[in-house]
Amino acid sequence: MAKQKTHKIPTIETVNIGAAAVDIGSREHMAAVNPEVTDAPVRAFGTFTHDLHDLADWFKSHGVTSVAKESTGIPAYEILEQHGFEVILVNARYAKNVPGRKTDVSAASWLRQLHSYGLLRGSFRPTAEIATLRAYLRQRERLVEYAAAHIQHMQKSTDGDEPPTASCCV
Repeated sequence: MAKQKTHKIPTIETVNIGAAAVDIGSREHMAAVNPEVTDAPVRAFGTFTHDLHDLADWFKSHGVTSVAKESTGIPAYEILEQHGFEVILVNARYAKNVPGRKTDVSAASWLRQLHSYGLLRGSFRPTAEIATLRAYLRQRERLVEYAAAHIQHMQKSTDGDEPPTASCCV
């Protein structure tokens, strides 16, 4: 008599119970929490600062401790971090390459599920001091580029006349 095979479906153990996720959008952010703690586990939030604070309050009310988000939307990262959440920035390629996750709602739920299983790895995020220094350096670079462009405009406007002296273009 042939032996019957029983197929056990492997289960993935949840390692991060307080996991949540945010799918960053240009008009709204979709946030997802554990579906076992609420009837509406996915909710849309606006993109303004007060909306991000509402998002953080909603996460706190649902026992969230850690949030995964795509590596865009730095203000959302900073506000969530200020509210005491562990925030990990996830490369969008890791989460988006799975077929069938095309809407913002399903993307947020899928990101939360992956985060709850501990399958997401966070990207590098510098310390606050380094991030501030990088912002200053980027701003300085932009200002130098703008100055160069303005000097070129002034030189072009002379159309063969004497170019302006360097003392007028600081």
